[in-house]
Amino acid sequence: MKSNWQIKKLEEACEVFADGDWIEKKDQSISGIRLIQTGNIGNGYFFDRSEKARYISEGTFKRLRCTEVLPGDCLLSRLPDPVGRASLIPDTSQKMITAVDCTIMRFKKDTLPKWFIYFSLSPDYQKEINKEVTGATRQRISRSNLGNIEISVPPIPEQKRIVKILDEVFEKTAKAKENAEKNLQNSRELFESYLQNFFANPGDGWGKKKLGEVCEYFNGKAHEQCIDEKGKYIVINSKFISSDGRIFKRTDNILFLLSQGDIVMVLSDVPNGKALAKCYLIEKDNTYSLNQRICVIRSNKFYTKFLYYQLNRNKHFLSFDNGENQTNLRLNQILSCPLFVPPISVQKKIADKIDAFADETKKLEAVYQRKLTDLDELKKSILQKAFKGKLIGVQL
Repeated sequence: MKSNWQIKKLEEACEVFADGDWIEKKDQSISGIRLIQTGNIGNGYFFDRSEKARYISEGTFKRLRCTEVLPGDCLLSRLPDPVGRASLIPDTSQKMITAVDCTIMRFKKDTLPKWFIYFSLSPDYQKEINKEVTGATRQRISRSNLGNIEISVPPIPEQKRIVKILDEVFEKTAKAKENAEKNLQNSRELFESYLQNFFANPGDGWGKKKLGEVCEYFNGKAHEQCIDEKGKYIVINSKFISSDGRIFKRTDNILFLLSQGDIVMVLSDVPNGKALAKCYLIEKDNTYSLNQRICVIRSNKFYTKFLYYQLNRNKHFLSFDNGENQTNLRLNQILSCPLFVPPISVQKKIADKIDAFADETKKLEAVYQRKLTDLDELKKSILQKAFKGKLIGVQL
């Protein structure tokens, strides 16, 4: 930190440092004054979510003596994730208030709001916030503890210089990240297209059967948690773990001994989700606890990988997703799924080709994922330098 930087408590740097208002559901209305909530506060950005906006009336605003939030104010969420994230409030042409778990910060003239937003993204800031976080189940920071967080404030010209550099850095990294994410998505779509091509163009002599004709099917049961009589088995991520490593048998339709080559499939999904009909291939014998939203499919009519690729996110299953509420695949929908049944030798050749292409796709995805990770690390490094007074210039 440079010698001309001042150490200030966060509350001391603000003209207004106040929590939002306690607005109960009965106080809300369908229009009027916009209620900004913790869900609107991204980590350094404002998440409008206007389609889910809530409001109060002018009369309620006066009755509850609410504090108005102004464009250019910083709003800070005292709840995760992460605790202490902040965003600038844009000019929405609406009168606004905020909820009680948000703190309104209107900075004095010697602190630029955008400078603080960048500072709130720095590792040092988050480290200081985490020291003051309390709560075992739901973590939060109190307004008083938040107000005591110390920040190092440079002179306004230095703040402007830092903001200018970081604006440029974040703009360039955002574009690079967008490109990397697009390439990552393209690689996944390319694999999906390659996969679907095999099943869209069946070869001569391929048989076609319904799933129920060539596969065994069973699904899990509704249960909370199961412990054996000695208390040795506990549910962890829908899987039973034995303290002494013993393999045990299916009990009361709750525990299932799955074998290598069994396929587990997800039967339920929320709108716009990506889990419906997603499959997982069991690679070794083990005992699992399966709930009612999971099914198991096994067959001796298929080369395992061929069946896995044919079932995973199969278009037949996805056709039952109408995008409303929660999709739950029914038994008849599963058993009626049409499957190609070519000779086993053909199945193996196709599965091997798909495996090879999948390996290349994974390598490509790893490159793009590494690029995304590197960009995040670069931003952290630059932020660290910026708020230690060591930011000179950045070449990307």
